[in-house]
Amino acid sequence: MTTSPDDVASREDLAAFVRSLYRSYVDEGASWSNADLSAFLEALAAWIDDADGWYSNAGRQMPSNGDWSFFARALRAASIYE
Repeated sequence: MTTSPDDVASREDLAAFVRSLYRSYVDEGASWSNADLSAFLEALAAWIDDADGWYSNAGRQMPSNGDWSFFARALRAASIYE
């Protein structure tokens, strides 16, 4: 089970990580700061905007080789995929 973003090294790891987030939401979603879709997506966009700040504060380099279009396609597909 992939529970840390640092453990994600493949597409399969990413899928496992998203599933672990889903399980966390099912088990304890009421305690999430952004427990509804609207708040979650707004927070996601805000974090993406400020990701360089997060990486800097964590003493890490922002990855320059991310496949941003893959993530965007995955998010879009989740709105219609069954």
